Amino acid sequence: MSTSKTIKSALISVFHKDGLAPIVQKLNELGVTIYSTGGTENFIKELGIDVVPVEDVTSYPSILGGRVKTLHPKVFGGILNRQDHEGDVAEMQEYKIPQLDLVIVDLYPFEKTVASGAPEQDIVEKIDIGGISLIRASAKNFKDTFTVSSMEQYDEFLSIITENNGETSLDQRKKFAAKSFNISSHYDTAIFNYFNEDEVVFKASETSSKTLRYGENPHQKGYFFGDLEAMFDKLHGKELSYNNLLDVDAAVNLMNEFVDEDPTFAVLKHNNACGFAQRNTIKQAYVDALAGDPVSAFGGVLIANKEIDAETATEIHKLFCEVVIAPSYSDEALATLKGKKNRVILIQKTTKLPVQNVRTALNGLLVQDKDSKTDTLEDLTYVTNTKPSESEIKDLLFASKICKHTKSNTIVFTKNNQLLASGTGQTSRVDALRQAIEKATSFGFDLKGAVMASDAFFPFPDCVEIADKAGITSVIQPGGSIKDQLSIDYCNTNNISMVMTGTRHFKH
Repeated sequence: MSTSKTIKSALISVFHKDGLAPIVQKLNELGVTIYSTGGTENFIKELGIDVVPVEDVTSYPSILGGRVKTLHPKVFGGILNRQDHEGDVAEMQEYKIPQLDLVIVDLYPFEKTVASGAPEQDIVEKIDIGGISLIRASAKNFKDTFTVSSMEQYDEFLSIITENNGETSLDQRKKFAAKSFNISSHYDTAIFNYFNEDEVVFKASETSSKTLRYGENPHQKGYFFGDLEAMFDKLHGKELSYNNLLDVDAAVNLMNEFVDEDPTFAVLKHNNACGFAQRNTIKQAYVDALAGDPVSAFGGVLIANKEIDAETATEIHKLFCEVVIAPSYSDEALATLKGKKNRVILIQKTTKLPVQNVRTALNGLLVQDKDSKTDTLEDLTYVTNTKPSESEIKDLLFASKICKHTKSNTIVFTKNNQLLASGTGQTSRVDALRQAIEKATSFGFDLKGAVMASDAFFPFPDCVEIADKAGITSVIQPGGSIKDQLSIDYCNTNNISMVMTGTRHFKH
């Protein structure tokens, strides 16, 4: 039997009518018998095109407020029958079931209804039953039936029937069947995740994807699954790379800690802040952030929590950087930043971010809640005789926020709302501390009066001793070591203030 099929009959039942008219008109031109229901049926009639109501086939009207329209053996028999199966052909004739060569469905917008904040009753009514059943049935029988399962497929399908005079190939039908099962599985995942409250089950589906130039390295393929347009307005520059996206993610999560605060600027490299400052103006915040590590800033990602003005843009333009992110830009600033053709310029929108982290591990996945805990004044336990001053407390909490978003093991030094240096991703906390001291010294920072943050406890007093000799006067750390008292004792002997938060902030 030929694998090519000519469409002679179609069942159309869609939620979105946009883009449907040209398809209906082409099917009518090709002499296709069209069956339909409800609003779609009325839409086709308004085009002046003949349409057979499904109830004329089933002898049942649409019932239960429209909940049941197409769920009938004469509909699903017309879709699921195997045209090369003798028994199926006989039963089709016996029960007077019309052949359905094409099914066009566009499902009720369940996800959009949930996102709108609609009441549960409205959300439940947007769970499509008939539509999802039609999609699965016709996709299963792709050898004989063509399935269009979303309005996003209208244009491609119209091109196929226009170019081939209503004829479809097996490869085309199978390709659209795959699209259909993608649509149906995504739909069911969204419904399950809406209802699920108790089961520890990981289900995720993302139908929007982007092929990247490559992954972390040129020999690796890379993809992004998600909706970047919901996160950013891209104003200029080349396509974001895999590594860019990792840095942008780190930058956004870090700056979310400072959204409503004074002008703040961060410079990130390899997912860690190498420069960070908070000042009275965004220009000064940038200048002081860059001073934290002007070497690492080369090729980095920059992010601001306030509009970037002309003066700031002039300073930024002196630096080779991959990406600049801000809530807005002045016209003059934008003109300056566009002076380098490959520099990516993004406006960050207010968007709800995922509440879980997901990564592959071994032959499965690791899933955890995001570290949404930010250390506050109320979390602090004052464990030393010397208490931090008001300005030190401010710097300690500032340092803690940066430390939380820096790769473990990490030590962070800050003073006057500026990142002086950090030690990142070290296998020992002492190594992280020494790295931070060396970096601060190399860029001319005086650590006298600076504060230190650690993402985890000190198992021995060596870290506070080394920090003390470097000039650190106050320390913030989670505590919890069986030898905490040794560090406390050293601080008491040497007039260092130390606070504990009770919360570890590992970032592996």
